[in-house]
Amino acid sequence: MLVRLLYVSQPIGPVTTTVTTLILEQSNIYNKKENITGVLCQGSGLWMQALEGERHQVNVLYARIMANRHHHNLELLSMEEITHRRFGEWSMALVHLSKDDPMVQMAHPEFDPYSATSKDAMSLLDALLKTSSPISSMAS
Repeated sequence: MLVRLLYVSQPIGPVTTTVTTLILEQSNIYNKKENITGVLCQGSGLWMQALEGERHQVNVLYARIMANRHHHNLELLSMEEITHRRFGEWSMALVHLSKDDPMVQMAHPEFDPYSATSKDAMSLLDALLKTSSPISSMAS
């Protein structure tokens, strides 16, 4: 059974290029092995991530994320059964989420993933992916 999980968290400490590169490298290796796909949005002091795959594998990965010392205020926004993947072309893609981005300001001026519905959060992910290229993507 395929599922999509969406969560938001705040990083602890600075999110440098080195940290981001390490996250993408580890995600690429683990996610390919476990057949997990997804997208990570980072910026404005937030991480918002969608993960897709078999329910057990996604649950195991989310448990690892919850135990990860780099996350603070981690909150599950949704977990739903799906029939197809939205982010199937990436084992993990990275998109910057910035309040300074004109698309975010115009289309989502007061976006707060902690108070947004999961539908609104997913809509923002879709819009970010449609209006820009992922900063870094690791093909499956």
